[in-house]
Formats: sequence, C-alpha cells, structure tokens
Amino acid sequence: LRRLLPAPPAHTLIRAKNVLGGQLAYWLSRRYPEQTKRYLRRGALRFLPDPACLDRHFTPRYQPWDQRLCVVPDGDLFLEVAAGRVSVVTDRIARLVGSGIELESGRTLEADVIVSATGLSLIPLGGITVSVDGRTVDLAETTAYRGLMLSGVPNLAFCVGYTNASWTLRADLSSRYVVRLLDHMGRHGLTSAMPVFPRGGARRPLLGLTSTYIQRAAHLFPQQGDHDPWRVGQNYLIDRLRSAFLDVREGMVFDG
Repeated sequence: LRRLLPAPPAHTLIRAKNVLGGQLAYWLSRRYPEQTKRYLRRGALRFLPDPACLDRHFTPRYQPWDQRLCVVPDGDLFLEVAAGRVSVVTDRIARLVGSGIELESGRTLEADVIVSATGLSLIPLGGITVSVDGRTVDLAETTAYRGLMLSGVPNLAFCVGYTNASWTLRADLSSRYVVRLLDHMGRHGLTSAMPVFPRGGARRPLLGLTSTYIQRAAHLFPQQGDHDPWRVGQNYLIDRLRSAFLDVREGMVFDG
C-alpha cells in the first residue's frame, strides 16, 4: 500500500486492517474458543514443529483472551526455540542457589544473570490522591463513566484503553470526547461537569481479564456499570461509530 498510495491514505488503510484483524481475532476467540485454540496451535506448529514442546511451554490453562493474547510476529521466538538457540522451562521456582535456580522438580538451571520479572503492579491514576471538597475519594467506590470520567468526581478525565486491542485506540476516542465536553461547557458558561451513577445500579470489575496482575489490583480500581454510559465496551469499531453521536449531557450534572 505504501508503494501504491501516498502515506496518509496508506497508513489509514493499514491501521484499519490491523484494527479489523484484532477485533475479528477477539470475537472468534470469545465465540469459538476451542476452534480458535486449534487454529492458533496449527499456526504455531508451522514454526515450532515439536507438538510436545508447544503443549508443554506455550499452551496456557485458560481460554484465548481470558488473558491478553501474546503475539509472536513472524514466529521468530518459535524459530529460535526450534533451532536450539533459545530454551524454555515451565516449572515452579523452589529457591535460588549459588549456581542459579533450583526448581520444584529438582532440576537446577545454571545462570550467570537472573532477571526478576514478577508481573505488573497496577496503580490507578498513577497513584495520585483524589479529593472533592476536602474529602478523599476512594476510587474503588466510584464507577467509570464511558471509561474516561469517574462518578462523583467533577472535571477529572482519564483513559482506560481496550484490553483486547491497542490502548491508544480508546485514548483517541476519549480525548475527542473530552474536547466535545469542554466545547459544550464553554458554549453554555459551565464550569463543572460531574457524572452521577444511578442509585442501586449494578457494577462489575473495570478490567474483565483473569490475569493475576489485574486480579491482584482489582480492589483498588473503579468499577463499571452494566449499561451505557457506564459500561466500558471492548469493541473499537462500535465505539468509533457511536462516538460522534454520544450526548455529553447523558448521566452528567453541570454547574455554572
């Protein structure tokens, strides 16, 4: 496309192809998990022809997209494993010893350098303390409004991206929405906009993945509702089509 078209339309089409491909993969994974697993396995076996190695080290216990899917562009990791230049060990660490790592199976992995990678530690809003009129806000008691504002907190915008696609896709939609909200406030002489969650509304976790690092921090994060504008959807195409028609006044209390 870049050879045939100028850069702007070529990049737009390439971006659209990537977005559509990701959305289709997610939909198929959630709708047809067993078929998706077989498809992914066949693809991996093209680069890593040892089924035992694939099943032992690269086949998780959970279904596709219960946690984020790890992409291996061009199968490069599998090619390195198949060539014997990289080895993978799936086990539990018993303890560190002088020569490296002792595993629960009794095997010792010799190591010159050990890099500790124990997972992400999620911190909502970068760890800032939010207060309204001198009262500290417990973020876990708030509900996300369109994935970009918090119930009961005026004039605060943030971004919750997609868990099944690039984080920047919703960041783009969120920033456009905030500009529309500011324009509305400016035209009507308003100084404050605060989402108000309906009393007794159902709530559920903000990030719907089973990943350990997400579950570990779930109690710190805002939740989401089960209907618009409180539900944080995971379909960029639908959100993109709807974004231009959303009413910035819905669920919002303004002050002049």
